[in-house]
Amino acid sequence: MKKSDMKLGYIALAIAAVLPLQAADTIRLNSKPGTLKVRIEGTSNIHDWQVEGKLIGGYMEVGQNFPLEPGKAAEPGKVDAKVEAFIPVRSLRSVEKDGSPYSTKMDDIMYENMRVADFDRVWFRLQEMTLKEAAKAKDAPHVFEAKGEVVVGGVTNAITMPVNITPLGDNQLRVVGSVGLKMTDFKITPPAPSIAAGLIKTGDPVTVKFEWLVVQKKAAATAK
Repeated sequence: MKKSDMKLGYIALAIAAVLPLQAADTIRLNSKPGTLKVRIEGTSNIHDWQVEGKLIGGYMEVGQNFPLEPGKAAEPGKVDAKVEAFIPVRSLRSVEKDGSPYSTKMDDIMYENMRVADFDRVWFRLQEMTLKEAAKAKDAPHVFEAKGEVVVGGVTNAITMPVNITPLGDNQLRVVGSVGLKMTDFKITPPAPSIAAGLIKTGDPVTVKFEWLVVQKKAAATAK
């Protein structure tokens, strides 16, 4: 066997030995249905408006240095984390301030402007997460800074936002955040609905708020 072939063989063995360790050191947490909320708030020349949804899909993977359990010591700095989350566009509905339905016509206008026919999901992909402030109590949240990309209607923009993450025990995390965006950054023209003869002018800035619960999927019990 040539020395070069032997060297490549050693490298392959080393990679094969390391990869299982990396996988074992990573914990995957999935969205927990029934506990999720997203809210988009905006303005117009007539009144403020709001949109809500209760579907957030995706997952979060965390490494050994992530404060996953309540009371776990944590030092400020970058943490090992990966996030891919999405919101189905048609799960969003315009609502009154009290949460009751507002207008299906407004919903249709929103879907059209978000180009739902071609892009039926809003995506967020994490690029970097930094712990800024550790929890001050066992039931308090850790304060993070999250950097990533948001994709709306096929248009991608980089964002940075503060995120509060509270470990709930049993490998569950509550993730709460808020970020300001502009419609025009995603090539969306702020709507001026024709059903109001164009008299309603929607403001460009919006605020997106979310509450996301993720939990580690437990292994299925084996039959005896």
